[in-house]
Amino acid sequence: MAVYTQLGAETLSALLAEFDVGALRSAKGIAEGVSNSNWLIETSGRNGSGARFILTMYEMRVAIEDLPFFLGLLDHLAARGCPVPRTIHDRKDRPFRKLGDKAVALIEFLPGVSVSAPTPGQARAVGGALAQVHLAGADFPHQRVNDFGHAHWRELADACGADALASIDPQLGALVARELALLAERWPADLPRSVIHADLFPDNVLMLGDTVSGLIDFYFACTDLTAYDVAVTHAAWCFDADGRRFDPALGATLLAGYEAVRPLSDRERAALPLLARGAALRFVLTRAYDWVNTPPGALVTRKDPLAFARRLEFYADPANARCFEP
Repeated sequence: MAVYTQLGAETLSALLAEFDVGALRSAKGIAEGVSNSNWLIETSGRNGSGARFILTMYEMRVAIEDLPFFLGLLDHLAARGCPVPRTIHDRKDRPFRKLGDKAVALIEFLPGVSVSAPTPGQARAVGGALAQVHLAGADFPHQRVNDFGHAHWRELADACGADALASIDPQLGALVARELALLAERWPADLPRSVIHADLFPDNVLMLGDTVSGLIDFYFACTDLTAYDVAVTHAAWCFDADGRRFDPALGATLLAGYEAVRPLSDRERAALPLLARGAALRFVLTRAYDWVNTPPGALVTRKDPLAFARRLEFYADPANARCFEP
Protein backbone atom coordinates (compact mmCIF):
# COMPACT_ATOMS: atom_id res chain seq x y z
CA MET A 1 0.00 0.00 0.00
CA ALA A 2 1.13 3.54 -0.76
CA VAL A 3 -0.05 6.84 -2.27
CA TYR A 4 1.17 7.77 -5.73
CA THR A 5 -1.88 9.78 -6.84
CA GLN A 6 -3.37 12.61 -4.85
CA LEU A 7 -7.19 12.88 -4.80
CA GLY A 8 -9.02 15.94 -3.52
CA ALA A 9 -12.03 15.89 -1.23
CA GLU A 10 -14.40 16.81 -4.06
CA THR A 11 -13.18 13.90 -6.20
CA LEU A 12 -13.42 11.45 -3.31
CA SER A 13 -16.90 12.65 -2.37
CA ALA A 14 -18.15 12.26 -5.92
CA LEU A 15 -16.62 8.80 -6.16
CA LEU A 16 -18.14 7.58 -2.90
CA ALA A 17 -21.55 8.86 -3.97
CA GLU A 18 -21.52 6.00 -6.49
CA PHE A 19 -21.59 3.55 -3.54
CA ASP A 20 -24.26 3.12 -0.89
CA VAL A 21 -21.87 3.89 1.98
CA GLY A 22 -22.88 7.36 3.15
CA ALA A 23 -21.09 10.69 2.81
CA LEU A 24 -17.33 11.19 3.08
CA ARG A 25 -16.12 12.24 6.52
CA SER A 26 -12.36 11.79 6.20
CA ALA A 27 -9.67 10.22 4.02
CA LYS A 28 -6.13 9.40 5.04
CA GLY A 29 -3.39 8.14 2.73
CA ILE A 30 -1.69 4.88 3.71
CA ALA A 31 2.08 4.86 3.16
CA GLU A 32 2.97 1.17 3.57
CA GLY A 33 3.70 -0.97 0.51
CA VAL A 34 4.89 -0.25 -2.99
CA SER A 35 2.27 -1.01 -5.65
CA ASN A 36 -1.01 0.92 -5.34
CA SER A 37 -2.44 4.11 -3.87
CA ASN A 38 -4.56 3.49 -0.77
CA TRP A 39 -6.68 5.56 1.57
CA LEU A 40 -8.46 4.83 4.82
CA ILE A 41 -11.94 6.23 4.21
CA GLU A 42 -14.47 7.18 6.88
CA THR A 43 -18.07 7.85 5.87
CA SER A 44 -21.32 8.59 7.61
CA GLY A 45 -22.46 5.04 6.86
CA ARG A 46 -25.87 3.97 5.62
CA ASN A 47 -27.63 4.86 8.85
CA GLY A 48 -25.41 7.73 10.02
CA SER A 49 -23.50 5.66 12.57
CA GLY A 50 -20.24 5.81 10.65
CA ALA A 51 -18.29 3.27 8.60
CA ARG A 52 -14.73 2.63 7.45
CA PHE A 53 -13.39 1.31 4.15
CA ILE A 54 -10.15 0.99 2.23
CA LEU A 55 -10.09 2.73 -1.15
CA THR A 56 -7.50 1.40 -3.59
CA MET A 57 -6.34 2.96 -6.84
CA TYR A 58 -4.39 0.49 -8.98
CA GLU A 59 -1.13 2.07 -10.09
CA MET A 60 1.50 -0.59 -10.85
CA ARG A 61 1.65 -4.35 -11.43
CA VAL A 62 -2.15 -4.69 -11.36
CA ALA A 63 -3.77 -4.89 -14.79
CA ILE A 64 -7.41 -3.87 -14.98
CA GLU A 65 -8.25 -7.13 -16.72
CA ASP A 66 -7.03 -8.99 -13.59
CA LEU A 67 -9.38 -7.16 -11.21
CA PRO A 68 -12.32 -9.55 -11.68
CA PHE A 69 -10.00 -12.35 -10.50
CA PHE A 70 -8.67 -10.46 -7.46
CA LEU A 71 -11.96 -8.96 -6.33
CA GLY A 72 -13.98 -12.05 -7.18
CA LEU A 73 -11.57 -14.11 -5.11
CA LEU A 74 -12.13 -11.87 -2.07
CA ASP A 75 -15.88 -12.31 -2.31
CA HIS A 76 -15.50 -16.07 -2.89
CA LEU A 77 -13.26 -16.56 0.16
CA ALA A 78 -15.34 -14.29 2.39
CA ALA A 79 -18.46 -16.26 1.50
CA ARG A 80 -16.70 -19.42 2.69
CA GLY A 81 -15.77 -17.99 6.06
CA CYS A 82 -12.17 -16.97 5.43
CA PRO A 83 -11.04 -13.83 7.28
CA VAL A 84 -10.78 -11.63 4.18
CA PRO A 85 -12.47 -8.30 3.35
CA ARG A 86 -15.43 -8.19 1.00
CA THR A 87 -15.47 -5.97 -2.05
CA ILE A 88 -18.03 -3.16 -1.77
CA HIS A 89 -19.93 -3.11 -5.05
CA ASP A 90 -21.25 0.19 -6.39
CA ARG A 91 -24.90 1.04 -6.96
CA LYS A 92 -24.78 -0.82 -10.29
CA ASP A 93 -23.22 -3.91 -8.63
CA ARG A 94 -19.79 -3.30 -10.13
CA PRO A 95 -16.80 -4.37 -7.97
CA PHE A 96 -14.60 -1.55 -9.31
CA ARG A 97 -14.89 1.72 -11.18
CA LYS A 98 -12.69 3.81 -13.46
CA LEU A 99 -11.38 7.19 -12.33
CA GLY A 100 -9.72 8.70 -15.36
CA ASP A 101 -7.51 5.98 -16.81
CA LYS A 102 -7.14 4.13 -13.49
CA ALA A 103 -9.33 1.62 -11.71
CA VAL A 104 -10.46 2.06 -8.10
CA ALA A 105 -12.13 -0.35 -5.70
CA LEU A 106 -13.71 0.07 -2.27
CA ILE A 107 -12.94 -2.73 0.17
CA GLU A 108 -14.40 -3.63 3.54
CA PHE A 109 -12.35 -2.38 6.50
CA LEU A 110 -11.46 -5.11 8.97
CA PRO A 111 -10.34 -4.49 12.58
CA GLY A 112 -6.96 -5.61 13.81
CA VAL A 113 -3.31 -4.66 13.71
CA SER A 114 -0.33 -5.91 11.76
CA VAL A 115 2.40 -7.21 14.05
CA SER A 116 6.10 -6.48 13.63
CA ALA A 117 7.31 -9.07 16.15
CA PRO A 118 4.98 -12.07 15.82
CA THR A 119 4.61 -14.63 18.57
CA PRO A 120 4.47 -18.40 18.02
CA GLY A 121 0.75 -18.30 18.70
CA GLN A 122 0.25 -15.70 16.00
CA ALA A 123 2.39 -17.67 13.55
CA ARG A 124 0.28 -20.77 14.22
CA ALA A 125 -2.90 -18.77 13.53
CA VAL A 126 -1.48 -17.42 10.27
CA GLY A 127 -0.53 -20.91 9.13
CA GLY A 128 -4.07 -22.10 9.79
CA ALA A 129 -5.62 -19.13 8.00
CA LEU A 130 -3.40 -19.71 4.96
CA ALA A 131 -4.45 -23.35 4.79
CA GLN A 132 -8.08 -22.27 5.08
CA VAL A 133 -7.63 -20.04 2.02
CA HIS A 134 -6.05 -22.87 0.05
CA LEU A 135 -8.96 -25.19 0.81
CA ALA A 136 -11.69 -22.58 0.34
CA GLY A 137 -10.23 -21.53 -2.99
CA ALA A 138 -10.41 -25.06 -4.39
CA ASP A 139 -13.71 -24.37 -6.17
CA PHE A 140 -12.90 -20.80 -7.25
CA PRO A 141 -13.72 -20.99 -10.96
CA HIS A 142 -10.94 -18.74 -12.29
CA GLN A 143 -7.18 -19.09 -12.70
CA ARG A 144 -4.40 -16.56 -13.06
CA VAL A 145 -0.75 -17.00 -14.03
CA ASN A 146 1.81 -16.00 -11.39
CA ASP A 147 3.42 -12.96 -13.03
CA PHE A 148 6.24 -13.16 -10.48
CA GLY A 149 6.64 -16.92 -10.54
CA HIS A 150 9.79 -18.86 -11.37
CA ALA A 151 9.24 -18.62 -15.13
CA HIS A 152 9.61 -14.82 -14.90
CA TRP A 153 12.55 -14.44 -12.52
CA ARG A 154 15.26 -14.19 -15.16
CA GLU A 155 13.22 -11.58 -17.01
CA LEU A 156 12.85 -9.63 -13.77
CA ALA A 157 16.60 -9.87 -13.08
CA ASP A 158 17.30 -8.51 -16.55
CA ALA A 159 14.85 -5.66 -15.91
CA CYS A 160 16.78 -4.78 -12.75
CA GLY A 161 20.10 -4.80 -14.59
CA ALA A 162 23.56 -5.75 -13.39
CA ASP A 163 24.50 -2.16 -12.55
CA ALA A 164 21.42 -1.68 -10.37
CA LEU A 165 22.06 -4.91 -8.48
CA ALA A 166 25.69 -3.92 -7.93
CA SER A 167 24.62 -0.49 -6.68
CA ILE A 168 22.64 -2.22 -3.94
CA ASP A 169 25.44 -4.65 -3.03
CA PRO A 170 28.52 -5.76 -5.01
CA GLN A 171 27.75 -9.45 -4.37
CA LEU A 172 24.06 -9.33 -5.21
CA GLY A 173 24.45 -10.01 -8.94
CA ALA A 174 26.44 -13.19 -8.34
CA LEU A 175 23.89 -14.45 -5.82
CA VAL A 176 21.03 -13.83 -8.24
CA ALA A 177 22.84 -15.54 -11.12
CA ARG A 178 23.64 -18.59 -9.01
CA GLU A 179 20.07 -19.03 -7.81
CA LEU A 180 18.49 -18.42 -11.20
CA ALA A 181 20.52 -21.25 -12.69
CA LEU A 182 19.87 -23.68 -9.83
CA LEU A 183 16.14 -23.00 -9.56
CA ALA A 184 15.59 -23.22 -13.31
CA GLU A 185 17.12 -26.71 -13.21
CA ARG A 186 15.41 -28.04 -10.08
CA TRP A 187 12.03 -26.29 -9.81
CA PRO A 188 9.29 -28.90 -9.20
CA ALA A 189 6.42 -29.16 -11.65
CA ASP A 190 4.30 -31.97 -10.22
CA LEU A 191 3.16 -30.65 -6.84
CA PRO A 192 -0.44 -29.72 -5.96
CA ARG A 193 -1.61 -26.34 -7.24
CA SER A 194 -4.25 -23.94 -5.93
CA VAL A 195 -5.17 -20.31 -5.63
CA ILE A 196 -2.40 -18.77 -3.52
CA HIS A 197 -1.97 -15.40 -1.82
CA ALA A 198 1.74 -15.19 -2.83
CA ASP A 199 2.50 -12.17 -0.59
CA LEU A 200 1.38 -13.03 2.95
CA PHE A 201 3.72 -10.79 4.92
CA PRO A 202 2.89 -9.64 8.45
CA ASP A 203 1.70 -6.29 7.08
CA ASN A 204 -0.89 -8.18 5.02
CA VAL A 205 -2.34 -9.89 8.09
CA LEU A 206 -4.50 -8.23 10.74
CA MET A 207 -4.39 -9.76 14.21
CA LEU A 208 -6.51 -9.44 17.32
CA GLY A 209 -4.29 -11.11 19.90
CA ASP A 210 -3.57 -14.59 18.57
CA THR A 211 -6.54 -14.53 16.19
CA VAL A 212 -6.30 -13.62 12.52
CA SER A 213 -8.98 -10.98 11.91
CA GLY A 214 -8.04 -10.25 8.32
CA LEU A 215 -5.91 -11.40 5.40
CA ILE A 216 -5.56 -8.47 3.01
CA ASP A 217 -3.82 -7.28 -0.17
CA PHE A 218 -4.55 -10.19 -2.51
CA TYR A 219 -3.20 -8.33 -5.55
CA PHE A 220 -0.46 -10.89 -6.21
CA ALA A 221 -2.88 -13.81 -5.83
CA CYS A 222 -2.60 -16.37 -8.60
CA THR A 223 -2.69 -20.07 -9.37
CA ASP A 224 0.58 -21.79 -8.47
CA LEU A 225 2.14 -24.48 -6.30
CA THR A 226 0.31 -24.56 -2.98
CA ALA A 227 3.49 -25.35 -1.04
CA TYR A 228 5.21 -22.35 -2.64
CA ASP A 229 2.70 -20.15 -0.80
CA VAL A 230 3.70 -21.88 2.44
CA ALA A 231 7.35 -21.14 1.62
CA VAL A 232 6.60 -17.47 0.90
CA THR A 233 4.81 -17.14 4.23
CA HIS A 234 7.62 -18.95 6.06
CA ALA A 235 10.20 -16.54 4.63
CA ALA A 236 8.01 -13.54 5.45
CA TRP A 237 7.16 -14.47 9.06
CA CYS A 238 10.05 -16.42 10.55
CA PHE A 239 12.98 -13.98 10.40
CA ASP A 240 13.76 -10.65 11.96
CA ALA A 241 13.16 -7.62 9.74
CA ASP A 242 16.61 -7.53 8.15
CA GLY A 243 16.76 -11.28 7.59
CA ARG A 244 19.73 -11.93 9.85
CA ARG A 245 18.05 -14.16 12.44
CA PHE A 246 15.71 -17.10 11.87
CA ASP A 247 13.27 -17.92 14.68
CA PRO A 248 12.76 -21.71 14.77
CA ALA A 249 9.75 -21.42 17.10
CA LEU A 250 7.91 -19.29 14.55
CA GLY A 251 8.79 -21.68 11.75
CA ALA A 252 7.60 -24.72 13.70
CA THR A 253 4.32 -23.20 14.84
CA LEU A 254 3.49 -21.72 11.44
CA LEU A 255 3.87 -25.12 9.78
CA ALA A 256 1.99 -26.86 12.60
CA GLY A 257 -0.89 -24.40 12.28
CA TYR A 258 -1.01 -24.96 8.53
CA GLU A 259 -0.95 -28.75 8.79
CA ALA A 260 -3.68 -28.76 11.43
CA VAL A 261 -5.97 -27.57 8.61
CA ARG A 262 -4.30 -28.95 5.47
CA PRO A 263 -1.53 -31.54 5.95
CA LEU A 264 1.40 -31.28 3.53
CA SER A 265 2.22 -34.30 1.42
CA ASP A 266 5.67 -35.87 1.77
CA ARG A 267 6.65 -34.46 -1.63
CA GLU A 268 5.50 -30.97 -0.68
CA ARG A 269 7.48 -31.01 2.57
CA ALA A 270 10.60 -32.33 0.83
CA ALA A 271 10.35 -29.48 -1.70
CA LEU A 272 10.00 -26.69 0.88
CA PRO A 273 13.74 -25.84 1.16
CA LEU A 274 13.95 -25.33 -2.61
CA LEU A 275 10.62 -23.49 -2.76
CA ALA A 276 11.81 -21.18 0.02
CA ARG A 277 14.93 -20.33 -1.99
CA GLY A 278 12.63 -19.40 -4.85
CA ALA A 279 10.40 -17.34 -2.57
CA ALA A 280 13.41 -15.44 -1.23
CA LEU A 281 14.77 -14.82 -4.73
CA ARG A 282 11.41 -13.50 -5.89
CA PHE A 283 11.46 -10.80 -3.22
CA VAL A 284 15.13 -10.01 -3.75
CA LEU A 285 14.30 -9.23 -7.37
CA THR A 286 11.07 -7.28 -6.91
CA ARG A 287 12.53 -5.27 -4.04
CA ALA A 288 15.65 -4.53 -6.08
CA TYR A 289 13.52 -3.35 -8.97
CA ASP A 290 11.45 -1.12 -6.70
CA TRP A 291 14.57 0.16 -4.92
CA VAL A 292 15.90 1.73 -8.10
CA ASN A 293 12.59 2.61 -9.79
CA THR A 294 10.42 4.18 -7.07
CA PRO A 295 9.62 7.70 -8.29
CA PRO A 296 10.93 10.63 -6.23
CA GLY A 297 8.34 12.14 -3.93
CA ALA A 298 6.11 9.07 -3.77
CA LEU A 299 4.53 8.50 -0.36
CA VAL A 300 5.97 5.00 -0.12
CA THR A 301 8.45 3.10 2.02
CA ARG A 302 11.08 1.25 -0.03
CA LYS A 303 11.98 -2.23 1.22
CA ASP A 304 15.53 -3.55 1.47
CA PRO A 305 16.37 -6.31 -1.05
CA LEU A 306 19.25 -7.52 1.12
CA ALA A 307 16.84 -8.60 3.85
CA PHE A 308 15.75 -11.35 1.45
CA ALA A 309 19.23 -11.99 0.10
CA ARG A 310 20.12 -13.04 3.66
CA ARG A 311 17.07 -15.28 3.84
CA LEU A 312 18.10 -16.79 0.52
CA GLU A 313 21.54 -17.67 1.84
CA PHE A 314 19.91 -19.23 4.92
CA TYR A 315 17.67 -21.46 2.84
CA ALA A 316 20.54 -22.35 0.50
CA ASP A 317 22.54 -23.85 3.38
CA PRO A 318 21.71 -27.60 3.47
CA ALA A 319 22.07 -27.61 7.25
CA ASN A 320 19.01 -25.38 7.53
CA ALA A 321 16.69 -27.79 5.71
CA ARG A 322 15.83 -29.19 9.13
CA CYS A 323 13.71 -26.06 9.79
CA PHE A 324 11.04 -27.68 7.59
CA GLU A 325 11.06 -31.05 9.34
CA PRO A 326 7.99 -32.01 11.43
